[in-house]
Amino acid sequence: MATIQTTSLQGCYKDGVATLACIPVVIQNVINFLVMFAGIVCVFLIVYAGIRLVMSEGDPEKISTARKTLIYAIFGLVIVIMSFFILGLVSGLTGVSRIAPK
Repeated sequence: MATIQTTSLQGCYKDGVATLACIPVVIQNVINFLVMFAGIVCVFLIVYAGIRLVMSEGDPEKISTARKTLIYAIFGLVIVIMSFFILGLVSGLTGVSRIAPK
């Protein structure tokens, strides 16, 4: 089962109250969740477009719509995958390792 990796909030509490040290951890967890969610949505859209393409019954309008959906979903998936590399590159260049997806 795939899980979204989150960063622990340990060490950013002082006397039971969250401090500003928690902000990067929360941002990293939100980014990781959004990127994973976008990837899952893209995969479902690719499957949906494939089903629509198969069920088009040769109708040029339905084929065109399914093809556009498939192209946009693949383009979105490529952007999501590239975002992992871009985040890794930016975090490596700047030395900030907390925002890079793990």
